[in-house]
Amino acid sequence: MAIDLDAIKKRVAELSGVKRTSSVQMWKPDLGEHKIRCLPWKNTPDGQPFAERWFYYLGNEKGFLSPKQFGKPDPIDDLIRKLYSSGKPDDRLLAKKLAPKMRCYAPVVVRGQEDKGVLVWSFGKQVYQRMLGFFLDEDVGDILSPTTGFDLKVTITKAQGKQFNDTTVDPARKQSPLHADEEVSQKWLDSVPNIDDMYRLKNTQEIEAALNSWLNGGAQDETPAMTTTATTRGPAPADELDNLVADMKPAAKPAPKAEAKPAKKSNDLDAAFAELMDDA
Repeated sequence: MAIDLDAIKKRVAELSGVKRTSSVQMWKPDLGEHKIRCLPWKNTPDGQPFAERWFYYLGNEKGFLSPKQFGKPDPIDDLIRKLYSSGKPDDRLLAKKLAPKMRCYAPVVVRGQEDKGVLVWSFGKQVYQRMLGFFLDEDVGDILSPTTGFDLKVTITKAQGKQFNDTTVDPARKQSPLHADEEVSQKWLDSVPNIDDMYRLKNTQEIEAALNSWLNGGAQDETPAMTTTATTRGPAPADELDNLVADMKPAAKPAPKAEAKPAKKSNDLDAAFAELMDDA
């Protein structure tokens, strides 16, 4: 039997939590200026113009989707909340390291490369906020309209001393149709891929395995307090996740001294947790 290396690579990507289908082609802009046109998604919630996805990044593990955003059980989210609610500085530091990061997505047609059809562009929070602002600008408005929308100028620059490139986005000065031929415009709109086809959602067992691997390895290297705890207790347990969750259970504490002020706690854990996510 002949071995299909491409099929093997595809399967490895699926098992690692990253799934790229043939209908989803990414656009990764090079340094310089580019002109693009954003198209509307077919399945974004509440009429949002762009798609948001939240990913966990644990050490060398490839980013994988947070199940919480889809209303599914999420062991990492559970642990983050337990760590954050403990009030301990080391626990909150670890919670912040575990916090998911947001990526945003838009289907685009790249001017000058229309033969490639609809591609998908992934961008971060600052670009996302900038592009959302276009809809609120009375001089711009709905940039996604196929008849009266705006092309966007995307400029990628390399700043000295920075790890990542800088991205700036500005709308064109005038409105324009998506394409002069309405049939071509409709073809592009019909070919917008499904955002959910891009990545496979790990199951609970896979996520727990990735989390335990990180806690038993990279997390200890990054967090001195974790290293100290593991050293004083002896070898790390087989399941560090269960160990950390157990540590979050309330324990008897000595009565505080009369002059000591009680530690300030948030009256609304969800609001405080949301603030943590915003800072991530």
